[in-house]
Amino acid sequence: MSWRSGAVGRREFLGSLAATLILPAASRFSSAANSPPFPFSEIAAPASGIIWTHTAGLSHEKYLPESTGAGCAFLDYDNDGWMDIYLVNSGRCDFFTPAEPLRNALYRNNRDGTFSDVTAKAGVAGRGYGMGVAVGDYNADGFPDMYVTQYGRSLLYRNNGDGTFTDVTEQAGVAAPGWASSAVWFDYDNDGRLDLFVGRFVDFDKTKHHACTAPNIPALKGMNEYCYPRVYSPMPSWLFHNNGDGTFTDVSQKMGISDNPGKSWGVVATDINNDGWMDLFVANDTVANFLFMNRAGKRLEEIGFTAGVSFGEGGKARSGMGVDSADINEDGWADLFVTNLNHEFYGFYQNRHDETFDDVAAATGIANATKLMSGWGLKFFDYDNDGNLDLIIANGHPDDLIEKIYDNVKYREPLLLFHNAGGGLKNVSQESGPVFTRPMSARGLAIGDFDNDGAVDVLISNNNEAPVLLRNNVGSQNHWLGLKLIGKKANIDAIGARVTYQAGDLKRSRMKVGGGSYLSSHDPRMVLGLGQSNKVDWLEVKWPQPSGVTQRFTNLPINRYVTLREGEAEYRKS
Repeated sequence: MSWRSGAVGRREFLGSLAATLILPAASRFSSAANSPPFPFSEIAAPASGIIWTHTAGLSHEKYLPESTGAGCAFLDYDNDGWMDIYLVNSGRCDFFTPAEPLRNALYRNNRDGTFSDVTAKAGVAGRGYGMGVAVGDYNADGFPDMYVTQYGRSLLYRNNGDGTFTDVTEQAGVAAPGWASSAVWFDYDNDGRLDLFVGRFVDFDKTKHHACTAPNIPALKGMNEYCYPRVYSPMPSWLFHNNGDGTFTDVSQKMGISDNPGKSWGVVATDINNDGWMDLFVANDTVANFLFMNRAGKRLEEIGFTAGVSFGEGGKARSGMGVDSADINEDGWADLFVTNLNHEFYGFYQNRHDETFDDVAAATGIANATKLMSGWGLKFFDYDNDGNLDLIIANGHPDDLIEKIYDNVKYREPLLLFHNAGGGLKNVSQESGPVFTRPMSARGLAIGDFDNDGAVDVLISNNNEAPVLLRNNVGSQNHWLGLKLIGKKANIDAIGARVTYQAGDLKRSRMKVGGGSYLSSHDPRMVLGLGQSNKVDWLEVKWPQPSGVTQRFTNLPINRYVTLREGEAEYRKS
C-alpha cells in the first residue's frame, strides 16, 4: 500500500501554499505576562559543559575553505537513549598550520542537560581540515558510525560498541580525496544496506588558490576577499556502494554521478516521485543544482533543469548551500528547499507530482524574507508538536568584509523561524525571542531532542566561533510520540520509511529522509506532533525495500519514545 494509491489517505490542505503570505505572527510567542515562553532559549557554556570553539584559520590570503565550515551532529553513539553531540573543526592542511593542534569534539549526554567531552577516549578527534559529518549504521551492528568529510581526505569512523571508534577509511575504500562537503547515508539500490554519497566542492588546493582583490573602496585598500566559487572548476561527487563486508565500491561512474561535475554543498536523500527508490537533491554553488532521479537502482539520472530546480529566476545559477525535503503542504509528495546567498533569494520548490516543481518562494513570501540573507543549514520539523511542519534556517555571510561592500548586508546574521499553523509558513522570527535576534556566523544546523521531552532542540555550528545549543521550550505543551525505527530486511536506519498516523481529527504522513541541512546530521528518531489529541488511533509504517511491508499499530502510548522494529508486532520502550 502506498501514499500515492491513496491507501493511507490524504488530508485536504488548508488553503493554497502558494497563496499564503509570510507575515509576522500575532503574539503566539510574545513575552507578555501569562503568555507561552519563547520557543527556544540558548543553553550556553559553561552551563552546557560544551567548552569548544571552531577555528577556521582565517588568513590575509583568504583561502576559500576558511569561510565554509563546519558541521555538527546529534547522535546516540553509546545507545543509551540520549542524544550526544559531535562538532567538526578545521586542522592542519596545505594552507593552514595551527599554532596548537585542533580537534573535533564528541560530547556525551549526561542526561541532566549537560555534556561531557569524551573525544580522546572515543578516538574521534579527527586529523585534517574538517567540513561535515554524516551518521549512519553502515555495518548494521546497532551502533551509529560517523563519516567525517574534510578538505583533503575524509574519515570513516566505525563504532566499536564500547564507547570507542576505529578509523577504517582505508580498508573501507571511502577516503574521497579532494574537497568533500556534505555526505548522506541512504540505500540507493534497495538491497537493505546503507550506501554513501559524498558531495565534492571545487577543484582547489593551495597551488590553485586565486587571490581575489576586494572592491576599490578606501577602507578595503590592499585587502583580499573570499572569491566567489565561479573562479574554480567544478568536480564530480562520489557514490560508494556498500558491499556488506565492511568495504565499499566506487560506483560514481556506473551510476551517472561522475557525468555531472558540480560545486556541491548540501544533499538530501528523498523520494520525490513516490516510486520507492531514494533520489538525491544536491545544492551547487554558482552552477546548476542537481536532482538525481533513482531509476530502479540502475542509474541516477540528473533532471534538475527539466524539473525546474536547477536555477533561480531568469535561469541564473545561484549559490546553493543547504537543502532539505519534506511534504510541507500535506499532499503526499516531497517538496524541496535550498538556501542561497544574499540578493539571490532562497528556493522553495513545490512538487507537481510529475517530476517537476514550482518555485513558490516569491508567492509564499520566502523570497522577500530571505532577500538580504545568506543561508546554510536548515530543517523542516514540527517544533511545537501541533502536527504541522515548521522551518528553521541558519544564516551568515561567507565574506567577513561584506559589511564594507553592502550597507544592508551583514556578516553575522540571525536565525530564521517559520511557523506552520496549518495554512502555510509564517515568519515568526522577530516575535520568537532573543535567540532570533542574535547575529551568528552560522553554518551547520542539526535537530535533536537532547533532553528527551519530545520538544526537538537545535544545534548550530558557527564559523570560527563557539556552537550554539537551543532548548525547545514549547514542544512539550502539545502531545507527541517519538519513534525509533529499526529495519531488518530494510536498511537498519529505515531511511525512506513512510509513517502515517491518525490522532483524533489529525491525520499526517511523514517520510524519513536521509541527510538534509548543511554538513550536518540529525537525531535519527522521528517525533510526531499530536496537537491536543491524547491518543494515537493508529499508525502505519511502510518499510523501505527490499522489505516494502506495511505494519499497522493501534496500541501506542503518547508523550514518550518507543522503538518499532520491522516485522515485530509490538513496540518496545526506548
